[in-house]
Amino acid sequence: MRKHSVLMLGLCTLLLLSATSCQKIKSIFGGGKKSSTTGWAYNNAKNGGFEYKKVKGQKTGPGLIYIPGGTFTMGRTQEDVMGEWNNSPRRVTIASFYMDEHEVRNIDWLEYLNWLQRVFVSYPEEYRKALPDTLVWREQLAYNEPMVTNYLRFPSYAEYPVVGVSWEQATEYCIWRTDRVNEQLLVEKNVLAHDPENQKDENNFNTEAYLAHQYTGTVKKNYKGAGKERRPVKWEDGVLLPAYRLPTEAEWEYAALGLIGNTKDERISNARIYPWDGSWVRYAGKKHRGQMMANFARGKGDYMGVAEKGRTTNSNDGFDYTAPVKSFWPNDFGLYDMAGNVNEWVADVYRPLSFQDMAEFNPYRGNVFKTQVTDEDGNIAQKDSLGRLRYRLQTDAELANRENYRTADNRNYNDGDVKSRLLSDIDWKTKDNKGTKDMYYVSEEETTTLIDDEARVYKGGSWRDRAYWLVPGTRRYLNQKKATNDIGFRCAMSQIGGKNVKK
Repeated sequence: MRKHSVLMLGLCTLLLLSATSCQKIKSIFGGGKKSSTTGWAYNNAKNGGFEYKKVKGQKTGPGLIYIPGGTFTMGRTQEDVMGEWNNSPRRVTIASFYMDEHEVRNIDWLEYLNWLQRVFVSYPEEYRKALPDTLVWREQLAYNEPMVTNYLRFPSYAEYPVVGVSWEQATEYCIWRTDRVNEQLLVEKNVLAHDPENQKDENNFNTEAYLAHQYTGTVKKNYKGAGKERRPVKWEDGVLLPAYRLPTEAEWEYAALGLIGNTKDERISNARIYPWDGSWVRYAGKKHRGQMMANFARGKGDYMGVAEKGRTTNSNDGFDYTAPVKSFWPNDFGLYDMAGNVNEWVADVYRPLSFQDMAEFNPYRGNVFKTQVTDEDGNIAQKDSLGRLRYRLQTDAELANRENYRTADNRNYNDGDVKSRLLSDIDWKTKDNKGTKDMYYVSEEETTTLIDDEARVYKGGSWRDRAYWLVPGTRRYLNQKKATNDIGFRCAMSQIGGKNVKK
């Protein structure tokens, strides 16, 4: 009898513990929780099925480094030897974000080209449009022909930064990378299976098309929603990542300086000229003292230093053209080659007076606001021939009652030169004036400016630049359709959702 009582007591205890454990599990995953405003239970299929899942924060995407946001002095604080005065100091704040640890490499671009060629079988022009311009290596009075034929594809250059890509090509790569990363996340969640054989033309994984139920893929085991429901992943599940993109100029400059290494209790011990401490370009530590901190041109005609017997590297940076990524020391954020090697495209449209007309928080010039194309019933229109959802510019009529912006294309917004952006054959005071993409006044008698809405900023200095351009505050521009042998890029990603702040 006593033994039976003990057994019953143990069984009751086990059931109680199990119930408590189940309750804890439900608490962790949102099950059993109720709305504090309506009292209705979340995640209950019998109660409407409204789902709530607590997600601590977004995952760090492949290749990215977390950059905690903060305030800093943007612009060049040293002498402007070029006399352009286009980067005067101003204080701004940057939200936390992510940035690639290193520049996009040749092997990364070859992976991209392979996918385009394999998937867009009916649209070979998509592959051709993505090909880097290898002829950027040619010069009239220099012999660089081996780089034309070998730099992109020869395996010894696989870890070198890709060059010869325009701003527009870099932007398309970011879109492609977003979809490949999110597709892999769904594969790892066992929601989808890899199906390269079935992905052809418009039937390829696109994040937005998947969320709009316009791409199904090879379903392995759909995501578990409220109750026993199995369904495709929704954005509200917190599984997918936001878009890879080009960093803004402010984000890039903030990340390059890496001021966390010389900041204590919100006090910056010393301003930085380069992405490292000190006023010179050689390593200051004892172990590697004197070695170059970046790949750049030390002086006229000196791209790699004097050859030394028995050494594969020289007293200068030792690289004739570009260098493999991560060949030099990272900055305090853990980012490599934020000075030298190749310049890098950023998202911004160039204006010489950006420091006067930029926002104080997350400054950026280049917003072109769009909305998804819908059918006559207001539903999202069918995706295009490449498998992407379609977008159009918002109209001024649609924005007439908005307070925060009134037109879709804001690349020219408040750039301080209204008259100069209007056609010369109309009266700018009348309602019939029509704007142009040019920043400055242009007529048949005057020289056309290179600064228009397609002029994009690039930063960082390169293998062929002097030390002046290694300073994060310096800036130059080039048309977004053009490419050179000293401009590459890296991707960034916004941080969304909660911040993991330790208390």
